[in-house]
Formats: sequence, C-alpha cells, structure tokens
Amino acid sequence: MLFLVIAIIIIALVFDFLNGANDRANAIATTTATKAMSPTQALIVASVFNGLGALFFTKVAETIGKGIVLPEHTTLYILLAGVVGASIWTFICTKSGVPISVTHSLIGGIMGSGIAAGGLKIINWEILTNKIFLAIILGPTVGFLVGAFFLILISWLLYTFFKKTPTQKTENFFRRGQLFTTPFMAFTHGMNDTQNAMGIITAALLAGGCIETFAVPIWVKLSCGLAMGLGTFFLGWRVMKTLGWKLTKVEPRHGFASEIGAGTVIGIKSLLGMPVSTTHVVCSAVMGGAVLENWRRIKQTVAQTMILSWIITIPGAALIGILSYWLISFIML
Repeated sequence: MLFLVIAIIIIALVFDFLNGANDRANAIATTTATKAMSPTQALIVASVFNGLGALFFTKVAETIGKGIVLPEHTTLYILLAGVVGASIWTFICTKSGVPISVTHSLIGGIMGSGIAAGGLKIINWEILTNKIFLAIILGPTVGFLVGAFFLILISWLLYTFFKKTPTQKTENFFRRGQLFTTPFMAFTHGMNDTQNAMGIITAALLAGGCIETFAVPIWVKLSCGLAMGLGTFFLGWRVMKTLGWKLTKVEPRHGFASEIGAGTVIGIKSLLGMPVSTTHVVCSAVMGGAVLENWRRIKQTVAQTMILSWIITIPGAALIGILSYWLISFIML
C-alpha cells in the first residue's frame, strides 16, 4: 500500500514537471516573442511565480482529486494508472512541440483508468458536467473574447488619447507593461495547473490511509510548486516556439492584451474550482487579438494542428489510462 502511494507521488511530480514544460509557452512565449524579457529572465520570472501560485487556494485540487471518479470508488490503482496515462500523453506532445491541455490529459487519464476499473458508473458525471466539461467549453471561448476585448480597449485608448495608431513609442509602453502581466499570468497558471498534481497526491494519501480528510498538506503544495517551476525552466522550448512564433506574429500590444486577459480568466476559474486549460485560454486569447486586426495573421495549419490536439487529448489520454490500468492490474493484482 505504502509503495503505491510513494509511486503515485513520484509519478505525479514527474507529471507536474512535464506540465510546467508544456505550459512554459503560456507564461513566456509572448514575452520573449515581443522581446519584453530575455528568455532567461522570462524563465526565472515564470518559474518563481508558477511556484508561488501553487501555495494559494486548493479548490481545483479538490475537483481533480474528488471530482473525476466517485470518492468511494477511488483506488490507488486508478490514480496510478491515470497519472501514468496523463504523463505519457503529455510527454509525447511536449516532445513534438504541440501545446496541449495538460489538465485535460489528466482528466482523460483518470477517466480511462476509472472506466477500466469499474465502468461508467463510477465516474462522477455531476462534477464533470457542472465544472470540468463546462470549463472545457468556456475556456477557449472566453479566452478568445477576452483577448479581443483587451486589444479593442487598447486600440480605443490609443485613438482616444493619443489620436494615432500604434507606434514604436506606444509599443515600447506595452512591452514594459509585460514586465507586470507576465508574472501575473505565471501566478494564475500556478494557481490552476499546479493543483492537478496536488489533487492526485492528496487523493492518494487519502486512499492510502495517510490522511483522514481531503486537505492538501503544505509539503505537497511546496513540492508541486517546485516541480512545476523546474519543468518551466528546463523544458518546453519547442512548444514555446509554436505559440510565440509559429501561430502568429505577436507584437507588444498583443502580448500585453493576451496575458492580462488570459490571466484574469484563469484566476477567476481557479477561485471557482474549475480546472481550466491554461493552454486553451492563452492560445485563444492570442488568436482573439490577432484575428481582430486581420484573420490572415493566424497561420491556419498551425492553428488547425493545435485545435486537433485539443480535441483528441482527453480520448487519447483515456486510452493510455485504460491500457495502463490493465497492465498495472496484470502485474500487481
């Protein structure tokens, strides 16, 4: 029993590391693309604020840990197989440079292992419908609209108060503004995505009898924040190039608008306990601002590849979760 708990903790931290790697682009791609910060400076800022975000609030961790499989049916084998499935899917996509929803990969992995263990009846459909699936639908939609809104607001302010279109001087203003929006974006990312691993580890501690109630220990918060920060710092360059350079040409006003818009959406959803895809929100915010000016700014093939990866993430990770559960059951049971 203790061996399984330790195994889940280790793999969950590996998953958290990969989460930081794939989501590196969320916090720093636009900042480095606009040259608001150097890559090293942006990485340090994102890593630190990702870690700090992990220390505040645990509602998303509760949704992940108790909201996918019914608590009374949650076993260590389901948790282990689910996080293995999510980790494999995340690693494959990160290695390929594809920005995915790491949150959705974990949801898919746990759903797959849960279905393999007890069928559809042990899945917590109420929470999935009211919080998780709702967040999946609203995330990119709201991100797109908010990104467009803030760019409209910026353009209106430029015309109203300065009577001119963006110039080098105004672009430098927004570039400096990203010194504040980048930490904000990284902090809200840590508030939401770091809690994925927190929820799995806490659920494992509860299922293994190590704790009596679902309460995230401080050492879990610290270790998950550290793992996320390290993943952000060391890996994820290919994903960052996709979002920062391949998807569209990101200028300072676009980066400023997308970061403040996406950070606001992610922060609000974190407070509501909704595990949102930060990748979906950020990418959609970037596209919302770009499409507003000229839809041809978006590179269609790159956008189509990203959207396809978003669609297949949950079923893909679920399939690996099912296979992982069967393999673990064959070995351990």
